[in-house]
Amino acid sequence: MIASKPSEINPLPGETIDPFMDGRLRIIQSKTGYRFSIDALLLSDFVTIKKHDTVVDLGTGCGVIPLSLLAAKPVKHIYCLEIQPDLAFQAIRNAKLNNLENKMSVVIGDMKNLPLLPSSVNVVVCNPPYRQKESGRINPDRQRAIARHEIHASIEDIIYASKYLLGTKGRLSLIYPAERLTDLVDKLRQTGFEPKKLRVIYPDIGANAKLVLIEAWFAGKNGLRILPPLLGQGNYSIENQV
Repeated sequence: MIASKPSEINPLPGETIDPFMDGRLRIIQSKTGYRFSIDALLLSDFVTIKKHDTVVDLGTGCGVIPLSLLAAKPVKHIYCLEIQPDLAFQAIRNAKLNNLENKMSVVIGDMKNLPLLPSSVNVVVCNPPYRQKESGRINPDRQRAIARHEIHASIEDIIYASKYLLGTKGRLSLIYPAERLTDLVDKLRQTGFEPKKLRVIYPDIGANAKLVLIEAWFAGKNGLRILPPLLGQGNYSIENQV
């Protein structure tokens, strides 16, 4: 539960503090570097959380997914893994800003060499880079480049890290480009994950799918539930979030 009186933490030069989730939370983020997108909020809504679940967010950035989950779902504790120290520092301060530091632990580290115990959590969530390292123009801003391209971690790295962290029937939730869905499902199944829940996101009623939300269980049985499609940004918009 969110405390009614958040801590007072001042932004550093080059940062802003923005309200989101209808003002229930505040978030420190960069003015010109990495800033969270609606995709993170759509993923937070989608992920299945059971009472007292322990969660890991791989590539947490400034911590928007952990904040959103703790505000809306019965998470026992969430570990926030981030390789970039400046973003990890934002996530640490965001936990304090919203009085959530007792339920939100930020860990600076690489998912290819995890500083967490195996089979230690119930849920892994990740808003991964959508583009392969060699595809398209790399953003000159380092934070944005790492968020958008597989510079530090590929989708294979994310899946293998999730396998390490989860026990049997542990749940992995991702948001990913629709055009790469078949590759994603192949990689999940090759690593022992079974897709169990899927939701497709369309820009509008006449457009091709843009993104998919997918939940896969490690060592789960087959049987895929496909949810109704999501149009546009669902119940969210950037204007009413930040």
